[in-house]
Parts: sequence; C-alpha cells; structure tokens
Amino acid sequence: MIVPAKLETGDEIRIIAPSRSGAILSEDGVKNATKRIEALGFHVTFGTHAFESDLHHSASIEHRIEDIHEAFRDPSVKGILTVIGGFNSNELLPYLDYELIGNNPKVFCGYSDITAIATAITFKTGMVTYSEPHFSSFSMDIGREWQTEYFQKCLMQKEGFTLKASAEWSDDPWYLDQENRTFERTEWKVYNEGTSQGQVFGANLCTLNLLQGTEYMPDLQGSILFVEDDDMTIPETFARDLASLLQASSEIHGLVIGRFQRGSKITDEQLHYILDKHPILQNIPVLHDVDFGHTQPMFTFPIGGVAELNGNDKSIYLKVF
Repeated sequence: MIVPAKLETGDEIRIIAPSRSGAILSEDGVKNATKRIEALGFHVTFGTHAFESDLHHSASIEHRIEDIHEAFRDPSVKGILTVIGGFNSNELLPYLDYELIGNNPKVFCGYSDITAIATAITFKTGMVTYSEPHFSSFSMDIGREWQTEYFQKCLMQKEGFTLKASAEWSDDPWYLDQENRTFERTEWKVYNEGTSQGQVFGANLCTLNLLQGTEYMPDLQGSILFVEDDDMTIPETFARDLASLLQASSEIHGLVIGRFQRGSKITDEQLHYILDKHPILQNIPVLHDVDFGHTQPMFTFPIGGVAELNGNDKSIYLKVF
C-alpha cells in the first residue's frame, strides 16, 4: 500500500466538500471547527468551491473535482478533510484523476457518504485513506476529546495503537443544541469471540454497497469489514445491505459493526437475528456497538490498513504504517 506521510504540527489541512456543501454549516460552526483544528497545531485552508451549493446542497461535479485535484496537487497541503457527508460523492468517481492522486499521496479523510470516494481512491491508487470525523465534527462542544485523541493517534503517530471502548456516548443532535446533551455508558458487545487479522475496508454500509458492480469496488477476501449506518436504516434495510456485501466475498476475517443511532430501531435481538443467518459470520470474531459511525464519539481508522481484531477482550489493534 501507498501510505501518506503522517501529519505534523504546522501542516496545512485543506477542507473540501466532495458531497454536501459547507454552506449547510453555521458561521459559528465553521469558526469553531477551524479554531479547534488549528489548536491541534495545523493550518486550515478551504477549497475554492467548498461553500457553493446547488439544489442538492453541493457544488457542481466539475467544481468538486477541481477542489479535490487542487488539494492533491498543491505541495503545501499535507492533509485533506471533508466538510460533511451527504448523498452524492459517488458521482465524482469516473472523473477523478487517480494517477494524480496516487502520485501525490496525502492524508484524505471523512466518513458516511465519503466512504464511496475514500474506498475508490484506495482501490484505484493503492493509497491508504481514512474514515474519521468530518471537519464539521470539530465544532461539537461537548464529548469530542476521545475522538480527537484517536484522530491524532491514527494520523500523527507512526506506532500502532489499541482501541478500546470510550467511557460514554451520545446520539443527541448536538449541532442543534450544544448545551443539553445526554450521555450513557459505552459497551462494545461481542457476537462471536476469537481473534483475526486482515486488511480494513468500510465503513458506511449503504454507501459501500453503491460500489458493487463498478470498477471502484475492492476485493474483500480476507478483510476485516467495518460497517455502520445512520438512522435512515431499519432492520430490514440493514439486513439486505449486509447480505449484499457479504455475497461479494466468500471469506472475510472479521466484522466490526458501528453503534446504531436510536432512530434505526435496531436492537441487539434484531441484530443477532440478522447475523445468525450468515454461516460466513459464525466462525470469525464479530463485535458490535463499536465507537464509529453516526453517534459520538468515533475513532479514526485506515481504509486499506491492517487491523487485529480481538473478540475475547473487545479490542482492536490498528497498525499505523
């Protein structure tokens, strides 16, 4: 794999919007997120078209592509962080210059809808990308310390590190009310014990499924899958989306499922019923309710990197190249 250089204090991070536009963020939200990223020692700049917005709350395909290419082309930019998710980053895949991107490796990260573009870049270029909090996530006032810690561990240190559960989590719409938050104790849960190692792919399940049947879908053989979905999913849709993904591989080495939002109505009983249907999952470690996805906090992990999954002690070791 091509591994981008780790971020260092003083590096420039370019904010781009390959899915939804930065225009959906409040002025205070942009200021706060910028201030907090700069407090980590980085210099924040924005893509030329990061705040353009059309009927689908995005810039045009042409302008989104232009911002991506410029961020990779600019030698002063060391990391690229997406504004937020959305629904349409996969529109860009046929128009990306993968040779340009592969020849200028740098940290590229985001989550949710950004899964499509990050996975395509990893598969087409062999470059590790990252699933991690968006730029907008840094505007959260309460509960961001744990996810910031693992953002730094994954993107700034060269040594591997072990992930274990956060102390508490929340599903509040924090962007609407920053002061009145409700947290509860975190518990990573085990469907199957055991240990395994494999290349990491994921994370947003319904977005990753969009790549099936295209030239942008990686081979999942021997991988550890990280999958999650937001509150638009329900047991029935999660079940069929997971089945579709598992049918793309005759053998995976592990499955890690991100914590569901309460609105999805997927209980442990519902989830275990879904997992019970798949023989492929019965002899590999499977964890669920893990700290990534659309609840807070969330950790950062490398797409195309390597993970060691331990279902016995509910831990994940990420090898940071």
